[in-house]
Amino acid sequence: MNGWRGASPTARLLLVAVLLTGLTTFMFLPLLAIELTAQGIPAGRTGFLVGLLAFSSQAFSLLSGLLVDRLGPRRVMAAGFLLRIAGYVLLGLGGAGRPAPLVAGIVAVGVGGSMLGLSTKTLLVSQEGSDPRTMLALRSTFVNIGVVVGPALGALVYPLGFRYILAACVLSHLVLGIGLVSGRTAAAVPGRTAAKATGPGAGPGADPGTAPDAAAGRPGEVTRRTLLRHWAPLAALGVAYWAIYSQLNVLLPIAANELTGSTAAISVVFTANGLLVVLFQYTLLSRVFRRATARTLLALGFLAFACAYAVLIPLAGWYSLLAFVLPVTLAEMLIGPSLDEQAVNAAALRRTGLALGTMSAAGALGSLLGSSLGGQLLQATRGGSRAWVLLVGCSLAAAAICLLLPKVRTRHA
Repeated sequence: MNGWRGASPTARLLLVAVLLTGLTTFMFLPLLAIELTAQGIPAGRTGFLVGLLAFSSQAFSLLSGLLVDRLGPRRVMAAGFLLRIAGYVLLGLGGAGRPAPLVAGIVAVGVGGSMLGLSTKTLLVSQEGSDPRTMLALRSTFVNIGVVVGPALGALVYPLGFRYILAACVLSHLVLGIGLVSGRTAAAVPGRTAAKATGPGAGPGADPGTAPDAAAGRPGEVTRRTLLRHWAPLAALGVAYWAIYSQLNVLLPIAANELTGSTAAISVVFTANGLLVVLFQYTLLSRVFRRATARTLLALGFLAFACAYAVLIPLAGWYSLLAFVLPVTLAEMLIGPSLDEQAVNAAALRRTGLALGTMSAAGALGSLLGSSLGGQLLQATRGGSRAWVLLVGCSLAAAAICLLLPKVRTRHA
């Protein structure tokens, strides 16, 4: 892979960290609910605890971004590793009769994951000589390797005991933490933004981390213009993306079972989705759409979402479900990294962490809204096609919002 060969030693080490932390996270995460119920914890409380893990990570994302900008990504990364290690240890000590360490461990793992994710992403897009789009594509690929392989490894280890999985998580985070934090390789490149804007207005005196329109005018005008012309639609797109994508966890599992009569159908969808991302994410962004702007990629991604949910309208069993996989995966591959790229382009100098944290916070709000509204939509439509028609409409509306973003083209290495 050319992107890997051309990456700096720091970027390679960070990508290895993304892979290994992803593997251990997805060894642990799918089995958490099973382990909690096996300990005798009621299903309602188990659901709350699993939800608390996601909430702790997402709700802390904005503060994590501020900390990355204020303290530096290496310090935040060190804190993230320490919190996650402590969290896994507390999970091993907690249980049905010991709720305090259990809750504390879940919160520590969630908050630590937020700090690790944002500091790692900030460092990756800040590597001198590396194209941020390529780094984001590689990161997404390595994350999805963990999504695909992690659950299988967890299933193999789980018969030995859940604490063996927790021990693997602690060991991997300890080794990676020492390797990344103790050396100079984890330091951010000072004074460098993640992506440079080119085009009209982006001359030598312009801030390379802002949209072209933000390069001129008084500071107050720049801030208002950036907020109105870039951040407002960008945040709206972040909410829309996660609200639409969350239906893969809300509406789709139930619909897949109804369409096929098989409870394993949703597993087929997720496995195929993960494999496609691993195989084609990097090639798609760094080769096929190398010269396309992030705005164009976002619009294409939401149009792919519309196509994905449109093929479910006929309710054609396995045919609809399998036809759904390709366009929904295309949407995921295009939208996720492009949202981050647009956020980095819009960020002021030394505000990359805050920009990425803002997008994570928008994702948290979108996931919450999507999950809540998806359940109500399921009740209202009673399994008919109207839910898919509504999602197609929402996807097309989001594609139209993409046209409100400034047309910023990144300079590729």
